[in-house]
Amino acid sequence: MFTDSRDLLLSSYDYELDKSLIAQKPCHPRHEAKMMVVENNKGLFSDPLHLKVWDLVDKLKVGDLLVMNNTRVLRARLRVRLRKGTLAELLLLEPQGDGRWLCLARPAKKMRPGDSLFIDTSVQTPFVLKVLERDQKTGGRIIQFPSEFSNREEIEALLKIYGEMPLPPYIQQHDASDIDRYQTRYASSPGAVAAPTAGLHLSDQLLSALSLRGINQAYVTLHVGLGTFRPLDNENLKDLRLHSEWVEVKQELVAAIEQCRSRGGRVIAVGTTTVRSLEAAFLKGQGQLKSFRGSVDLVIKPGFNFRVIDGLLTNFHLPKSSLLLLVSALIGRKNLLELYKIAIEQKYRFFSYGDAMFLPPEAIIPKF
Repeated sequence: MFTDSRDLLLSSYDYELDKSLIAQKPCHPRHEAKMMVVENNKGLFSDPLHLKVWDLVDKLKVGDLLVMNNTRVLRARLRVRLRKGTLAELLLLEPQGDGRWLCLARPAKKMRPGDSLFIDTSVQTPFVLKVLERDQKTGGRIIQFPSEFSNREEIEALLKIYGEMPLPPYIQQHDASDIDRYQTRYASSPGAVAAPTAGLHLSDQLLSALSLRGINQAYVTLHVGLGTFRPLDNENLKDLRLHSEWVEVKQELVAAIEQCRSRGGRVIAVGTTTVRSLEAAFLKGQGQLKSFRGSVDLVIKPGFNFRVIDGLLTNFHLPKSSLLLLVSALIGRKNLLELYKIAIEQKYRFFSYGDAMFLPPEAIIPKF
């Protein structure tokens, strides 16, 4: 696929958005969100359809495979007190073994190696955490928790008591329902610190309707972390690196994709994290999709050759984000920015609780 030099400049992925279009609440029911369906009309992308997410029932075909990210968001935001009583905050990112966790810290400058952090609530016994060291790569802190909280499954029980749902900072209206609504309906593997937001549109009713129509469903796991949501800051994207995230592609998913191909179906990814997982597993398999379990740091930008997915359901993403690069790699940067301009004119809702965009296979720039 041809790319021009501007595709590798961060400033080329900027756009202006009125704050009123940043969704503060999710749609109810989930499938009532608006959905822009992109049609490649002889190479032109300027006349998309404006539908609802429920219309996936008609836009997907019998035999297609819908692949979703089943990660579950941890209540990963912890409020702590420093020794002098100053309030501070931790965002748990990933386990380091033996109860040690990599965390983003705020204010980080006040959390020095050796410092104690105190967690307390009105209904629970307070306990003490220890700052071990500064993480050079992320600027975060390595925090010592009790050793029984060494993995994502173990820490989830503690975070349900002390933690808060880590909503993005642009969502100002917090509600008790966020505990459920900032999760997909199929979230089953604890470990994310941000939701795979495209999946937030899929209601139980829609998933059932898709299944009844003969559209198969399968799952990947990518624990959304720093690599997905951290802002990019280097203008030159040629050597872009992202923080790694934990992925699991099981053999049953590989088999489901092979079966889909054999019956002439299409692999439709729900969300950019699903795309990243599947394409990374293909590369790890050295040109063949194989089961994989481990960390990936794959960067997808214009010029990338997609080998697994055929279509994508996604949200409208932040300016200058790695997610914009990924979607641009599917349909072209200029096309994507033109579609975003239309979305703004049509008052689509943006970001995590916002509306959706569906890129069917016919809209995707051909593989090479």
